[in-house]
Parts: sequence; C-alpha cells; structure tokens
Amino acid sequence: MPELEGKPWRDIFYGSFDDLRLHARHYPAPDDRFRSVICLPGLTRNARDFHTLATYLSTHPETPRNVYCLDYRGRGRSQHDSNWRNYVPYIELLDTLDFLTVQGLHRVGVVGTSRGGIIAMMMAAFRPTAMGAVVLNDIGPVIETRGLARIVGYVGRMPVPKTWADAVMIMREINGRGFPEFSDAQWDQMARGVFEERKGRLVLSYDRKLGRAIGTVDLSRPLPDMWPQFVALGQVPAFVLRGANSDVLSAETLETMVERHPNLRAMTVPDQGHAPMLQEQEPVEAIGAFFAVND
Repeated sequence: MPELEGKPWRDIFYGSFDDLRLHARHYPAPDDRFRSVICLPGLTRNARDFHTLATYLSTHPETPRNVYCLDYRGRGRSQHDSNWRNYVPYIELLDTLDFLTVQGLHRVGVVGTSRGGIIAMMMAAFRPTAMGAVVLNDIGPVIETRGLARIVGYVGRMPVPKTWADAVMIMREINGRGFPEFSDAQWDQMARGVFEERKGRLVLSYDRKLGRAIGTVDLSRPLPDMWPQFVALGQVPAFVLRGANSDVLSAETLETMVERHPNLRAMTVPDQGHAPMLQEQEPVEAIGAFFAVND
C-alpha cells in the first residue's frame, strides 16, 4: 500500500471497464472495525470536496473509518473520456461499483452530493447489497427545473480565470444567491474545488465536454422522477441534508422523502444553497454521528 507522504490520504488509481485510469483518495483508519465510507461528488466536482469530512471520519477518536473519495471519469485526477456521451450517471455508477469490487468493499456507507446522490439511489436499485447506510447531500428523487437550468447554464461554459481572485469572482457570480453568508475564505475554497493550477495556469478540474452531456437535458419538460430508486433506499438508514436556499431539492420533496422512507432523518443547513459544502462543524459532525449509530 502506498505511503501517505505527509498528507492524510493515499492516492489510488484503478482501471475502468473501458480502460480509463480513474482516481480516488483513501483516508485510512487504523483498522476495519467500522463501516467504510465512499464519497461521491457533484456533477463537476471531485474528491477534494470531501477533505474536511473524510479527515474527520477517518481520524474520529471513537469510530475511525476508512473513507474513499472518488473522482468520476473526466473529473479531478481521473482520465477524460474521449466519448462525452459516457458522462452519464449509469456509467459513473458502473465505475463506482468497479471501485468497490477492486477494493473488496461491501455494505459501505455512501455520501452522495447532488450527482453522487443520484448514483447512490441507482446503486440501491442496481446492487442493494453494496451499501449499508446513505447520506444524500441536497438531492432527492425530484430535481427542480430552476436549479437544473442554472447548472446547465454554466457547466463547460465558465471563463478560464487568470488569477485565483478571478476564480473566486466567478464562483460568487454563479452561486452568490445560494450562499449569501459565505466568507472570502469559503469562496476561495469553493473555487479551488472547481479550478486547479497546471503549468502555472488555472484550468477547470473537469472535462469541458461534460457541458455537452448535460446539455442534452430537455429543460422544457420536468425530468423523470426517481421515486422507484429512492424507495429502494428504504432498506438502509438514510440521512438527507438540504441547503436552506437550495434550488435543486425543494422543501416539499424533502418532506415527501421523510414520509416515504421508514428510517430517514433530515437536516437543513442554513444560509447555503446547492449543495452544502460539508466543511462546517455542524453538518460534518452530524454525518459522523449518523454513521456511528448505523454501523
């Protein structure tokens, strides 16, 4: 197993079914006593989003657990796909299941932010024995068209910033309404999850062709709902976080989720939109407590 080299995670690379080189971060625990957790990011996001949560879960003094944070194909340190039509949840689900097989992981805890939560719901229907508990971060079986239209409008179309200050300004313009109380440091942290430095220049941390894939969505009609996939989650404990300002997961949908799931708890994150960043103490500790009582 590779050494940590002064950082709290190990980098793992594995091959997809179609021979792409995919990446994940492993935040190791001292042993395997407690349920391992995989973290699945949002559409354009990557493993870096979960650093605070993964560090907390893997070093918890009472329930330290192995945490794996995945980069989907075309995101983060994973290889881009030459066929942009493969940037869809089903293919990303297959990549995630392949990762679980390679690592010998079963009945894992899943933290799914946005796109990651869609993949988690699909996993419950496709391979129910893969997970043992799930956290859905600002996603449910009904996606609000208003929020989806906002996302479609910027994916793959962002200008490339020349400086980190420019990157922060772009993040504020896109997400300012959802995160009105964010500090400069929080905006900077968000920007550093979307952009990265390569050869002295800032570039997107995802394949721009992802915009072509999401652009195929017909915004003139509601997306098909995922209630059947959500119902499949009924076999495992669930925890749903919703940003109070979310334009993707409505309060009404969350209320129905609570009604339809036999073992679901919910939390609203104040002053945040889509999706809560999982870097503040309250949601991070709440997720830790949820997994601790559902090992």
